Amino acid sequence: MSLLPDFVRNVGAFVVVLGVLVFIHELGHYLAARWRGVYVETFSIGFGRAVLHWTDRVGTVWKLSWIPLGGYVKLHGHERPEDAPAETRAAWQRGRTFFEKSVASRAIVVAAGPIANFLLAAVLFAALFMTAGRPESLPVLGEVMADSAAARAGLLAHDRVVAIDGAKVEHFEDLQRIIAANPDRTVQVELQRDGHDLSLPVLTGSRTSAGRQIGLLGVKGEQAEYHRLGPVAAIGAGFLQTWDVTAQTVHGVWEMLSGVRGADELSGPLGIAQLSGQVALLGIASLLSFIAVLSVNLGLINLFPIPILDGGHLVFFMLEALRGRPLPARVQEYGFRAGFAVLAGLFVFATWNDLAHLGLFHWVRG
Repeated sequence: MSLLPDFVRNVGAFVVVLGVLVFIHELGHYLAARWRGVYVETFSIGFGRAVLHWTDRVGTVWKLSWIPLGGYVKLHGHERPEDAPAETRAAWQRGRTFFEKSVASRAIVVAAGPIANFLLAAVLFAALFMTAGRPESLPVLGEVMADSAAARAGLLAHDRVVAIDGAKVEHFEDLQRIIAANPDRTVQVELQRDGHDLSLPVLTGSRTSAGRQIGLLGVKGEQAEYHRLGPVAAIGAGFLQTWDVTAQTVHGVWEMLSGVRGADELSGPLGIAQLSGQVALLGIASLLSFIAVLSVNLGLINLFPIPILDGGHLVFFMLEALRGRPLPARVQEYGFRAGFAVLAGLFVFATWNDLAHLGLFHWVRG
């Protein structure tokens, strides 16, 4: 009986999360188009038949459609003249079409969507740092596992690690990074215990991950501390956090492509929906943080140089600027077909992962 409430919660949270992300992304395109003098015919959240719609004073139709799986901004005269029917060309408003604008203006309109997602993440992180506080994971040991490298070396809970082999340790992530890079090696750990400075040699353990050895210590960190920041500091920290999440995401994608990390970690809509519902139970702060991280991912994915995505359009514009004329229509058509095939394949693969993580295949075998 509990499955239905969980399903409703997951779907509701997913619709809210996706709606916010898509609205901000398309709002970036919309505002940039207005700035560059391009008429926006339609601004739609969702696909299919409109549930609500209205027309603003500049003639843009705003729609809320019944399939909440994305959205779009329809730009006036997006097609090239040779690709549009005669009746469509006759209705164009000269000077307000997308194709008439310079390469730079078109690139600005296209890039504004992902940029809006990065700005949303920075704003949400800044708001969280001003209200809930910024988490700081201090290099303090919260738990030492029995029969671990740390236990054998004499490390204790509540020890504060100061340095490892002379490398300064300010956060628990620094400790993890240094230990991971030193498998089965003796490192000198400088620490503070009950107000006293100690130095202990520690022989690290190791485990194999994706064909390479990773150092292990066998400790857990203490719960993070939260410190509220002022408006100026929070804004700076918000942009820095957005950059860190972007760098970590790029690194994770590279590890998947290079085989260091398994592609089974890739999630699709089902996985995101389930996670949205779980995060929503943790409170508004956790949900906003989740939206911020997803916003970075959405902005970054849209910048990938895959035709049909914003990044693919930007590549076409760059080549047009270098050549002095657009790419042939046939080349662009084949590019968009290839891009669609790539995205469809990724969608199917990610959905397969989601179904596997949800236990569907195990249930079917049972």
